Amino acid sequence: MRVLSYNLRHNRAAPELANLVADHVADVVCVQEAYVADLPARVGGLELAAATSTGLLGLGVYVDATRFAVTASRAFRLKRGIHDVAFLPETQRLLAVRLVDRRSGDGTTVASFHAAPLTATNILRRHQVASAHMLLDDLGEGEPVVMVGDFNYPLFRAGLERLARRDGYAVAIGDAPTYRHTASIATHFDLATSRGMTIDSVVTLPAGASDHRPILVDARVVGAVSSVAQRQTVGSTVPNP
Repeated sequence: MRVLSYNLRHNRAAPELANLVADHVADVVCVQEAYVADLPARVGGLELAAATSTGLLGLGVYVDATRFAVTASRAFRLKRGIHDVAFLPETQRLLAVRLVDRRSGDGTTVASFHAAPLTATNILRRHQVASAHMLLDDLGEGEPVVMVGDFNYPLFRAGLERLARRDGYAVAIGDAPTYRHTASIATHFDLATSRGMTIDSVVTLPAGASDHRPILVDARVVGAVSSVAQRQTVGSTVPNP
């Protein structure tokens, strides 16, 4: 499964999605900071499988419906930080879709995640990640899970990795930073966590209209034969911690 994740920066980068899907042969696209009402029903060959019901910082998941059947989808509110309490009290920061591969019959849960911004603490973001893992495990009933998105976690990621291990998840980080603070300071905001999946690669794609760069995640069910070598190689492999 090839999953593309992109923070659209208040929908500015939405017009880029169709080309990204075509150029990188994505099976699933997860977006953050979308204007849900303006999201197209299709990007390339993918269909909008689910979207959040709340507005300016919306989430969406596009799926190749010829390969995957969507059997369930749910959006969740997570513990709120100061920013959400003051400005976005109804924001849903997790959108999960359960998929069944039409070829193999394997069930997988894929989620788009957007953590609280830097006005919040890493403690709050870890709480959100832990809650997301629990909710995803319940939705997928023990099936493999991959969660991608904007974790807003630029520093001290050892704490995030410890939490993920406690939950039975692994953190995967791309081959280049996804967010640039200044000309000389850049970091990884956009990550993936997974359980029951092998992450063969996480590639940071070129910058577009967003202040984030998209990431491309090649994931497979543990024990499955990887097809990554047979597809176009777009970056280096990043092993699970």
